[in-house]
Amino acid sequence: MNCRQWLSLFTALCLAAALSSCGSTDTDEAAQFFLRGNVQLQKREYKEAIRFYSEAINKKSDFADAYSNRGLAKFRDGQPDAALADYSKAIETDKAFGTAYFNRADTYLTLGKAQSALTDLLTIQKTYQDSTFYQSRLGEAYAGLNNLPMAQAAFDKAILLDANNVEALTNRAALFFSLKQYSDARSDIDKALTINPNQAEAWNNKSLLLAREKKYVEALAAVDKALNQTANQPFYLNNKGYLLLMLNRDAEALPLLNQSIRLNDQNAWAHRNLGVYWLRQKKASDALAALKRAEQLDPSVDKLYVYLGEAQQLAGNKTAACDAWSRGKIAGDTEATALVTQFCP
Repeated sequence: MNCRQWLSLFTALCLAAALSSCGSTDTDEAAQFFLRGNVQLQKREYKEAIRFYSEAINKKSDFADAYSNRGLAKFRDGQPDAALADYSKAIETDKAFGTAYFNRADTYLTLGKAQSALTDLLTIQKTYQDSTFYQSRLGEAYAGLNNLPMAQAAFDKAILLDANNVEALTNRAALFFSLKQYSDARSDIDKALTINPNQAEAWNNKSLLLAREKKYVEALAAVDKALNQTANQPFYLNNKGYLLLMLNRDAEALPLLNQSIRLNDQNAWAHRNLGVYWLRQKKASDALAALKRAEQLDPSVDKLYVYLGEAQQLAGNKTAACDAWSRGKIAGDTEATALVTQFCP
């Protein structure tokens, strides 16, 4: 079983045998194509798997397992929207198909659709609530909806069910980090990396902890380990760009920040960091554009109003600078508060 999306080959083999026993030539052929698809899926030959599953569906149009497994192959082939369509067809064909609900929820999470994911997960809760992988996804869905108490409860249960669930440990660490419970975050990250030294998200989270301690060289090495596992992950690219800025390697940072935004233009942190880059280049208008975009996406981003005020100050807009720092003061930013005291009447 893959911890990211589920496929039960035992169930698939039994199903294929049952279909073959039905006697229809088309059904027999559908079963054979289905088994061939499973072989290719296990070999990570996703396009071939998709082809065989499609042949199975052509022979048996209500073949729910073939739709579900074709969805899994499409997901792993980088086609999440097409995967969603197949999972939905599998569920339409068999409304009690728990694996299809789980995999569709997982795909929704990948696409940032936390509410849709939660709806699917709650549909199968009675059956899967004692699965550590189910609880991990439930935690991710709640975290995506900013329901942090429910997210932590789900991650806690996932880890109670399996103390070596690396994804749950990593996700709970990210939750602890957002709650400023840094010691708890560090404990979960260190345990996750002991279990799986190749867990990309854990390395990225470790880099965030190190950056907070201003250990930028060590943090850069950690995020590079994350990128070695997942080269084009936009959050990792943004994190590396920020660290390069902190190490005064601005020219190296810019292409990473731009690439991160191209891959995901909804990440407020990446726009903030791009604003920091333009601030360092003394380009007020470019800095303001990036920082205002960050504010539109998420005004709670750390030090956003400090930088926004600095950009307004650079542009010669003292009143606007003080307004930005005042908003930061209201949000509890001590650095913004100090700037208000220093520069604003």
